[in-house]
Amino acid sequence: MEHISLFLAKFWGWYLIIFFFILSFNPKRIVQIIKDLEDQKFTILISFLSIIIGLLNILFHNLWKGDYRLIITIIGWFALLNGLALFIFPKNTISWINYMNIKFVQILYILLFFIGVFLLSMGYGIIFF
Repeated sequence: MEHISLFLAKFWGWYLIIFFFILSFNPKRIVQIIKDLEDQKFTILISFLSIIIGLLNILFHNLWKGDYRLIITIIGWFALLNGLALFIFPKNTISWINYMNIKFVQILYILLFFIGVFLLSMGYGIIFF
């Protein structure tokens, strides 16, 4: 199970850092994604992808330990629940995502970066913390 934890720590760490840099250098991209969520086809596609990624993460890594593995599990559950919410309640979920982005955009970006660095440090065995 440790190999899966390390793999997912690296995967989610890189994903979060890459996403942080994309949004930092092109902040209009998140506005475009939220606009695209108004298209039902795009919303269904994104919700299916989120459900699949979240479900795979949970099936392979549903560890509620008090270390970095908890973050990986929470990311999986968040992806699954977000996908389900987008599929079942698309308008409410899109409104909530838009509200969170407007109010907490800088906090979210910084949080993405630090969680990504933390997961990468755990995945590669580099202890910064």
